[in-house]
Amino acid sequence: MCLGIPMQIAEVSDDGWGRVTLDSTGTRVNLSLINHPQPGDYVIVHAGFAIEKLDAQEADIRLGLFDELARSYADGG
Repeated sequence: MCLGIPMQIAEVSDDGWGRVTLDSTGTRVNLSLINHPQPGDYVIVHAGFAIEKLDAQEADIRLGLFDELARSYADGG
């Protein structure tokens, strides 16, 4: 199963790459598939590429679902 993680753009470079963060974790990703990426935007990241732009509310919903999955897994469920 593949997961796309919602992350927030922290930096955008002129070369089509940028830095995204989630909590205290950050990574460099390719932003070439996103129209007009800007710091503060939320994107879905998969395999080193930002593949979809989200608004903050949708990002929070999806991150909440990941939290529920993690809790369920930790509880053995």
